[in-house]
Parts: sequence; C-alpha cells; structure tokens
Amino acid sequence: MTRTLCLAQDPASDELLAKDPFALLVGMLLDQQIPMEKAFKGPKVIEERLGRFEPAHIAEMDEAAFVEMASTPPAIHRFPGSMAKRVQELARFVVEQYDGDVRRIWDEGDGAAVVKRLKALPGFGDQKARIFLALLGKQVGVEPEGWREAAGAYGEDGARRSVADVVDAVSLGEVREFKKAAKAAAKTT
Repeated sequence: MTRTLCLAQDPASDELLAKDPFALLVGMLLDQQIPMEKAFKGPKVIEERLGRFEPAHIAEMDEAAFVEMASTPPAIHRFPGSMAKRVQELARFVVEQYDGDVRRIWDEGDGAAVVKRLKALPGFGDQKARIFLALLGKQVGVEPEGWREAAGAYGEDGARRSVADVVDAVSLGEVREFKKAAKAAAKTT
C-alpha cells in the first residue's frame, strides 16, 4: 500500500495507514464511538509509544502493560481499556490465522469471500467489514471481483457514506452530513 490516505487528517498518521495494512485494519477497528480522525490516529500513537507497530509484538505484550500504554493521555480511544484488549485480540488473531500478514485476508477470493473473512475478525461485524472492503477498493486499490456488490451501498461510486469515501477535509464534512441526515431520518421512522 503506497497510496495517499487522508483518514486521520494528520500526515504522519495517514502515512502509516497508507504503508501498513495492519495499521489500517486497527484504525478501522478503533473507528467506533469516537471521531473517525481520532480512531485512525490510534495506530500512530501506538507505534510512537511502542517504537514499532507489528501484530506479533502487540499480540505478545502483557495485556496490562498494553492497556496502560493505550490509556496514557492522550488515550487511543474513548474506551481505552476495552479497545486496547480488542486491538490485542485482533493482533493475536492475525498472527494465529494469517501468520501476521493481514494482506492474506483480502488477497484471495472474490468480494463476498473477503467480507466473510473480515467479519470473522475480532471487533468486525457485517457493517464494519463492508465499509473496510469499500475502503480497500476505493482507496487502496484492492479490488477483488464483486467487491462493490459485497460492500453494498458503501461500495457505490461517488457515495459519501463512510470512511471509505473520505479523501480530504471536504469529503469528511460530506460524510458527516450524510450520517447526520441518516440519523435524523431514523428518528422520524
């Protein structure tokens, strides 16, 4: 992955996300109940504090030490303890199932197979899996056959639904407006 990303809205964080697929996966994991930019800055914060960002290293760390690192202000998440445990669980899963190479999750099979593997990841449900597949297809160049269909509405060209559609500050605002309108519509039904 060498494309430019603008998810954290911070050049150093976005550079890590663009070059390290595990960082991108962890950013997606953290993207819940906090602003998207903070979630995608999380991997860079972890890298700075640990001196490296590798699934095996994170998986092997003492859980209490990892939680403490994640909770140190500024914490990596609004719920640093539980999310630190999820990051470690994800790292362990990637090490055990994919020998630490997250690309193996999406390098084989069609879009439906990739969504199925993503949904099997700790902390990833159906929606998060589809959004991440759309992010891979739209911004990372990972385009397995049928990826748009497997991603559902998140795969639509020109959409402004999710992190998959954020390429700059303007599109971030458009995604936020879409989510705000969707939330308001849900309240009226």
